[in-house]
Amino acid sequence: MAFDIEQTDELLSTTKAVRRRLDFERHVPDDLLLRCIDLAEQAPSGGDIASRRWLVIRDPETKSKLAELYRAAGGSDIIKRAEDRRGTGHPKEGVVESAAHLAENLERVPVIVIPTIWGVHDGSGKPGLFDSVIQSAWSFCLALRARGLGTAWTTLHLGKAKEIAELLGIPEGVTQVVMLPVAWTIGTDFKPAARRPASEIVWFDSWGYTKQNLGAEPVQGTNQGNSLLEGMPGVSVEVDIAASPERVWEFASDINIALQFSKEFQGAEWIDADGPKVGATFIGRNERADVNRKWQTTSWVVACESPKVFAWNVNDRDDPSAQWRFELEKIPVGTRLRQSLVIGPRLSATGTAMVENPDQAAKLLSGRQDMHRGNMTLTIHGIKHLAEAVG
Repeated sequence: MAFDIEQTDELLSTTKAVRRRLDFERHVPDDLLLRCIDLAEQAPSGGDIASRRWLVIRDPETKSKLAELYRAAGGSDIIKRAEDRRGTGHPKEGVVESAAHLAENLERVPVIVIPTIWGVHDGSGKPGLFDSVIQSAWSFCLALRARGLGTAWTTLHLGKAKEIAELLGIPEGVTQVVMLPVAWTIGTDFKPAARRPASEIVWFDSWGYTKQNLGAEPVQGTNQGNSLLEGMPGVSVEVDIAASPERVWEFASDINIALQFSKEFQGAEWIDADGPKVGATFIGRNERADVNRKWQTTSWVVACESPKVFAWNVNDRDDPSAQWRFELEKIPVGTRLRQSLVIGPRLSATGTAMVENPDQAAKLLSGRQDMHRGNMTLTIHGIKHLAEAVG
């Protein structure tokens, strides 16, 4: 059987948390829910053991009590946070408003579905419990979406799991996994969420090894060096920093501070006196006696958006031999700092060596990536140390 790939991709990319567009008035039939659960039960199970159990809650009084517990578990805090952020332009204002809407109206949802599983996690960190139920619950969400219904994946209620178990008669030895408020959606025109592209979050063969040109595949009989370089290989490293993006930006955007921790960097100077901005250029240099290697390069700033992105291209602005980038993402604990490198498209010294020595190309590339990963790790952890320092 051939699947319609376009429709399948649409289903997978637009099944998302629905809160403000849940229809509280339209009835959801039992047979429709059971069909979706039947489909969800086709998901793989650890040991092929049928341990999942599903609760479908319609009773208005029970839903009201569930909603009260949900708000006690943290829903009321979300409602308060939404009120505080309303109209401020906070980047998470819309998400919090949406979560608050659900917290305020949970009892109005036609049906609440709670997937559970026989078993209690032993805290060992080993799989064997949740890996037998989460995929099934998500299949349920996909089945709903395909039929014009929606839900929101929420685990906030687990803060009151004991009280909810007492309310619903869930026996000891059974674990609640997620709460899914189910309703027909108001409209079906959902769009994919903004996410990082796969090329930025997928590592090839080793942690942090990236490939920008995902369409490039090794071709039999071609020069292995050229083949590997066509994939636009690179490296990416990340660290979480307990400091604001503005604080981290002070160091990430200062080339002499940010890069001082790398063993491949000795110093830099701006050719443009007024410092970092798109189009500005700087000279970087280093001299390593241990490998009898000395270099000097000119770089062009190609992105400079405080406090989010600082990037530069090496040797040529439009046809660089290397593309470097700092990205700062605000997270609950502060800032996630990411440094990434793309090798090419212009041939560097490493690229030239790969082309001239095709039998050694993979080893040469891996060695260079390892070296960069080590230096980049030193860099981001050095910035972390500076940004988290008091005073």
